[in-house]
Amino acid sequence: MYEKGRCRSPWNDVYGAAALRSKTKCIGGQDETTSSWLLSTPLSNSNSLTSLERFAEEVTSMSAIRFVEPVVRFCAVITRHKDARKWAIARLAEQWGQATVCSVEIPFEAGGYYTPSMGSGLHKSLIAVADFADPGGLADWKNETNEWEQEYTRSSQHEEDRPLNLDPGYMTQAKLVLATTKDRDHRLYLRDGMFAEVTLTYVGKAWQHHRWTYPSYRTDEVATFANQCRADLRQHLKETRQFRSHP
Repeated sequence: MYEKGRCRSPWNDVYGAAALRSKTKCIGGQDETTSSWLLSTPLSNSNSLTSLERFAEEVTSMSAIRFVEPVVRFCAVITRHKDARKWAIARLAEQWGQATVCSVEIPFEAGGYYTPSMGSGLHKSLIAVADFADPGGLADWKNETNEWEQEYTRSSQHEEDRPLNLDPGYMTQAKLVLATTKDRDHRLYLRDGMFAEVTLTYVGKAWQHHRWTYPSYRTDEVATFANQCRADLRQHLKETRQFRSHP
């Protein structure tokens, strides 16, 4: 794969220019302290050098860590009890910020999976809060909402083992992401036993679901909620000039 003094690659000119800019060493090169091996690759003309150097700037900047846009933080509230829903919304406002976008209550079946622990007649509503957040906190949010669930269960008089289910997530301009404790082939591990799932993707000016998207997230009601959150986020990014810049 390598020859002494030069790299055998169809991208030799490109990487040569990139290394010339960043003083990258050539593996197996004769001189490991400089990039003299680059000079062995002739360039046809000065215009080629200009274009290669321009591309080299892009190559060498690819690994640079760039600004991450803030996200809309939301929480799915699932319960059969109105007082539980009211308690959850109040706790979200107290800890995360006032609710700005609320979906309508959506019937939640999930194939009867939650019936033994939560009862029947469940409804889900999505609550987005005013304070924009760093998406790196997703695992912490899930741990926090798990604690809230346990707190409500201990303090309430409901007969169910789990009268309240809270599922946090966030919204970017391009996707809706959920936190979960359940590992699957399409989920990425975060930390503390938490995983992240891209549930919806914004493509062609519409929200698209995936093979793994829960039926309750494929509804028009969720799309309406997501559109409003996305619009609020874009307005915030414009006002604060926090759009992620292209290198």
